[in-house]
Amino acid sequence: MIHSVAKCVRTAAATLRVRAISVRSSSVRYSIPLRSIHGDISVPNANHVAIQMVNYALSHARSQNSGESYAQGMLVLEQCLGTQPNDDQASQDSKATVLLAMSDLLYESGNSSEAIERLKQVMSLSLSSLSIRVVALEALVGLLIQSGQDDASLNVADEFLELVKERGHENLQDVAATAKTIKGLAELVKGSIESAESLFRGLENHDMCIGNAALSYGEYLHATGNFEKAKEMYQKSIQGVTETKESMCSCNMNLKAVSLAATFALGQLESHIGNFGDAEETLTSALTSAEEYYGHNHPNVGVILTGVALMYRNKAKQERSSSIMIQEGLFRRALELMKAPPLDSEGIINMETQEVMALARGGYAELLLIQEKRKGEGEKMKTWAESAWRNTRVSLSEALAPSSESLDKVVAIIDARTTRVL
Repeated sequence: MIHSVAKCVRTAAATLRVRAISVRSSSVRYSIPLRSIHGDISVPNANHVAIQMVNYALSHARSQNSGESYAQGMLVLEQCLGTQPNDDQASQDSKATVLLAMSDLLYESGNSSEAIERLKQVMSLSLSSLSIRVVALEALVGLLIQSGQDDASLNVADEFLELVKERGHENLQDVAATAKTIKGLAELVKGSIESAESLFRGLENHDMCIGNAALSYGEYLHATGNFEKAKEMYQKSIQGVTETKESMCSCNMNLKAVSLAATFALGQLESHIGNFGDAEETLTSALTSAEEYYGHNHPNVGVILTGVALMYRNKAKQERSSSIMIQEGLFRRALELMKAPPLDSEGIINMETQEVMALARGGYAELLLIQEKRKGEGEKMKTWAESAWRNTRVSLSEALAPSSESLDKVVAIIDARTTRVL
């Protein structure tokens, strides 16, 4: 292992020394492998060799997709990071680019806590450009929300917004708008609808209302009952990702995750308004994308399956039909993929999918409670789901109620990026 890693680093260094000689352009774009996280991006201030090493490390790790290849990729990035000076904007932009790549590999390897630490390092680079730091902010807030650190997510968003205000340059308007939408998502997760509204206000008229921004705004509109406008934002988000030529994004806020999450949100919306044919088609598309991107046995596939099961549940309720076997199979598989703990266990094993687990078990419990011989299991499952539910805006019973029965159209939306219920 050690010898192969050392050889990998030497190969990368030798290759990149040759490549660096031929680099003349003022900007270098990342290549886009099948499982790209960063997407295409121009980093005019960053060191060209550093960007080449980032490309090599990401490509090597993902092409072989093994624990060893990811370890080798991380070692290449650590060597690259160690060679970067720390005395001007260009060098700190280079360090930020390397740290973002490290956070990606750590996140993909399932080490979100270490990915968070690398993103915090980017935020601490006081000389690096705000346009790069806002990328780290977006990913950092996304991972903090996913790990249940909601207060921390709001704090880092607040600090960055204050920094942007202090700079006060007109050319930072896009950065400020992006930071506002990031904080808006954090407020929405906390159930602070009024605070979220003030941050999203006017966003639809802004050029950067695409991708993540359009998706988060769409989820706010969806949560507040403006279904027609929410649908427009979801479609705009999907289209924006498709048309994006240059972008920088990281971890659970990357372009592929955004496209998948927007499709999933659109499918949930179609279910909420009773368009079950469109809902099934859209959610099937989201499920296929999730399986292709994450792999068939990833917990995030379980998150999508929960949404599919809830759609069939909503359909059966509104059409007064029965799909008990389909729903049960979907709920069971979703909980299995999310690694739901036994009903008699103490505490929650997987904080990242806790709310979705509660939603799945709540729906599953209702199926069991209507079956005389399984009422006991249903009661235990219902109790577990209620104790695990932590959403402050929507109760578990409201989240499970068909949209036509929800007062004032109170609906719950699963955000596939953060695996949280909004």
